[in-house]
Amino acid sequence: MAQGYRIDAMIASLKAAGEATRLRVLALLGQAELSVKDLTTILGQSQPRISRHLKLLADAGLIDRYPEGAWVFYRLTDSGSGARLARDLLALTDHDDPVLSRDRDRLAAIKRDHAAAAHRYFAENAGEWDSIRALHVAEDRVEATVLKAVGSRHFGSLLDLGTGTGRMLELLAPLCDRAVGIDASPNMLAVARANLDRAGVGNAQVRLGDIYNLPVPRDSADLVTVHQVLHFLDAPERALAEAARVLRPGGRMVIVDFAPHDLEFLREQHAHRRLGFGEEHVRQWIEVCGLSFDRAVDLPGQRNKLKVTMWLAHDPRLLVAGSTKRELA
Repeated sequence: MAQGYRIDAMIASLKAAGEATRLRVLALLGQAELSVKDLTTILGQSQPRISRHLKLLADAGLIDRYPEGAWVFYRLTDSGSGARLARDLLALTDHDDPVLSRDRDRLAAIKRDHAAAAHRYFAENAGEWDSIRALHVAEDRVEATVLKAVGSRHFGSLLDLGTGTGRMLELLAPLCDRAVGIDASPNMLAVARANLDRAGVGNAQVRLGDIYNLPVPRDSADLVTVHQVLHFLDAPERALAEAARVLRPGGRMVIVDFAPHDLEFLREQHAHRRLGFGEEHVRQWIEVCGLSFDRAVDLPGQRNKLKVTMWLAHDPRLLVAGSTKRELA
């Protein structure tokens, strides 16, 4: 049975939500993840005033805050009594209320601005991705292999490390309840947010984070994906160990990266630290992390294209029936 509010906590949360601007903030955050700057633009109020409203809502457990460099993003909390209360309150509001309708129109304009900024960034840097894609097996073939490995059975939570443009989130979000992507680049996170919004993916979010020190609780992910990330890292084995930490008992890991190659220009021009990985090398890292190695799947390149390998592993611990699951941050 889901845990409910104590009376004092319920009153505090209702007081936090029971103010016109804060209710408008909840309605906006129920539709999108937004920064303080976004909210000041939409609501036409000063940053200190909006920050104060956000603090009260966060203290009441109705919204969560996620720092990202000099910015902070906010969204409705995803779990617990706060999530239920916030969504129940929003369900009772009149969708056609003129104030909320104007807020939605301004939010749509903000989203268009975000999408345009992401498009400009990606256009300026698209040559890098295009030149890499041209070297290896087609992405649609890689994605089809990933989908086949993951299967069609619905699961709880996905964590995508080095999410980049958010493509793995877009691909796999329909199979899970909640998906989170972690990346160290705010620019790439902006691209990912725009892509997820364009695709209408509502159960995925992205976070700024260190792949060696994930902002995620232990035992919180049913599936972890590490797609074309390891070759950028100085210590890929450390990243896999950290990924293993956040896997739930019985959880699965999917790793996709290049097989060994000799294209030295990738180090100089594209910041690759490793020129691919042998199947046994990654298998050893997987097993040192305490995971069980399942299999490796090779996707050979055609006409001198690089070979891509997918490694599959799982956490051998058994999930005890009735045990409490931790949620992704």
